[in-house]
Amino acid sequence: MTPEFSRPIPVDRIGPRKKRFNLVADLAERTALAARYDILGVNSLLAEIFIHPFSKGYRLQGRLTAEVVQACVVTLEPVIASVTEEFEVTFAKTDPLVEAREVDLDPYGDDPPEPILNGEIDLGEVVSEHLALALDPFPRAADAVFSAIETDEMAEPVKASPFAALAALKKK
Repeated sequence: MTPEFSRPIPVDRIGPRKKRFNLVADLAERTALAARYDILGVNSLLAEIFIHPFSKGYRLQGRLTAEVVQACVVTLEPVIASVTEEFEVTFAKTDPLVEAREVDLDPYGDDPPEPILNGEIDLGEVVSEHLALALDPFPRAADAVFSAIETDEMAEPVKASPFAALAALKKK
């Protein structure tokens, strides 16, 4: 799969000191991301990422800001939302899942390091994934009101009483 918003950084060019990267998605990338996440649009997407090298890999700390357009879950009208998300991701120089025979995942602990693939870290894909995590799963317009429409299928089924059958016989 080719990422819609790709900014690969070769790790051999990072060096031993902290580096800063600013990313801006262009119109084609934002359109492709909207299609990927099945939303109406991504009006803007910016990110600032700091890469901190350490002995076993690289730690990315970043912040993304975006303006997205999603469909209201009640009216399907467009809902514009501002998204701001801070994130932190660690990349390992070797694949931690290959090195480890048994992996213990702590649901409250830090995520395990991501592997560095082909000697690169794709900063754009990291931002794209965190944008997806920050999207509102149930966007709702401010004035949207849900009113249930009751149909025969939705109506409460009438429970047949054993005495109702006797009453019907009595009438005959």
